[in-house]
Amino acid sequence: MRVIIGSDHGGYRLKETLKTMMEQRGIEVEDVGCECEESVDYPDYALPVARRVAAGDFDRGVLVCGTGLGMSIAANKVPGVRCAVVSDTFSARMSREHNNANVLALGERVVGPGLAEMILSTWLETDFAGGRHSRRVEKIGALEGRESL
Repeated sequence: MRVIIGSDHGGYRLKETLKTMMEQRGIEVEDVGCECEESVDYPDYALPVARRVAAGDFDRGVLVCGTGLGMSIAANKVPGVRCAVVSDTFSARMSREHNNANVLALGERVVGPGLAEMILSTWLETDFAGGRHSRRVEKIGALEGRESL
C-alpha cells in the first residue's frame, strides 16, 4: 500500500507519529509536509495529497490539522476524493466500508496519538464493502461529473 500524508502546523506532531507507525508496518509513505510548528495554510498541504490520491498515484491519503475539518473541506474540493474526518474507530471503519473514503483527516487537538494510531490502523485495514454502497458512492461521483469508484 502507498500512502501520502500531509499536515499543517497544528497537525505536525501527530503527522510525524503516524508516518513512523506506517513505515514500521512496511507501508510506503510520502510526506508532503509541513515540517514545522510555525503557522502555515492547510490548503497548501491538503490539495497535493488529494490531487495525488485522485490521480491514482497513491492508494490512500492522510491529512492532519488541529481538528481535521479544514483539511477535509479543502481535500473534498478535488473530484474523486472522499475525505472523512474521523475521531473514533467505528467511523473509521464505516468511512471505508460504506463510503470508500480514500483520504482520512484527523485532528491533533481532538484525538491523542494512541487513538489516532488505532483510527488509522482500522482505516487502512478496512476494505470497501461494495454492493449497495457502490450505488451510493457512484452518486457522489455523479455530483462531480465523474464515476467515483
